Amino acid sequence: MTNLSVLIEAQYLPPVQYFSVLAQVKTVYLEAQEHYQKRSYRNRAHLAGANGQMLLSVPLKKGKHQQMPIHQVKVDYKKPWFGEHWHSIKSAYGKSPFFEFYAEPIEAILRSKPDKLFDLNRALLLQLLRTLQLEVDIRETADYGAVPEGTLDLRQAIHPKHPKLDFAPLPYPQVFQERHGFIPNLSILDLLFCTGPQAPLLLKQFADQNPIV
Repeated sequence: MTNLSVLIEAQYLPPVQYFSVLAQVKTVYLEAQEHYQKRSYRNRAHLAGANGQMLLSVPLKKGKHQQMPIHQVKVDYKKPWFGEHWHSIKSAYGKSPFFEFYAEPIEAILRSKPDKLFDLNRALLLQLLRTLQLEVDIRETADYGAVPEGTLDLRQAIHPKHPKLDFAPLPYPQVFQERHGFIPNLSILDLLFCTGPQAPLLLKQFADQNPIV
């Protein structure tokens, strides 16, 4: 870990690459003032299930989200999507070696129904950082556009539509690897449930192989 800080958006159950970045810094500024961006990891995550890669997407209340600061965007709970998400997570990882050890706090956050997307993502992030034993100072931006001095701006750098091609994590055992081969850069849940206490060490290895500076 270095004294470097990064500015990055809050993502939903972020991919391994996101945590590989966080494993390299001491301070993270979560972008709380940006306008919502469609088709990003802000409200979606990828898992690996019996039929291959699967997408989880958090529904949002109707409105002009792209004209709204991210901290004001509300989650739509008219449909019990959180139950559907948890069913998908459990079907994908229920038989993984470490699911039972780490699942409960994640499920509790999903079922607590945070009103705002940013609050949901932040709560999940803080829990995952604790579980992964990553000591990172999490702060929120007060205004858009200003990048704190000495801070690397990684907003939009980790995106499902344009993944960073040079991020190449070492393969680790996955639940359905014999069926689909190794699928890289899934949600951090994949690494956590499949490798358990080895996950922090693996993240350090990924970070060493994929430095941000």
